Amino acid sequence: MTKFLLWLILLVICWPLALLALLLYPIVWLLLLPFRLVGIAVGGVFELLKAILFLPARVLGMRGK
Repeated sequence: MTKFLLWLILLVICWPLALLALLLYPIVWLLLLPFRLVGIAVGGVFELLKAILFLPARVLGMRGK
């Protein structure tokens, strides 16, 4: 909703720039998609390493976060 309101303000202030942003948004989104997928994969690896490192404490019954 916030992005839409900012786009409407840009449309009122400078409509050619707003239309250019509207046309380029899907292209930029597609270009950034691989980086998002890499970020998700790296986050998953870090969560796996965290689970492996904390497994002995969980097995021994330690309580924590």
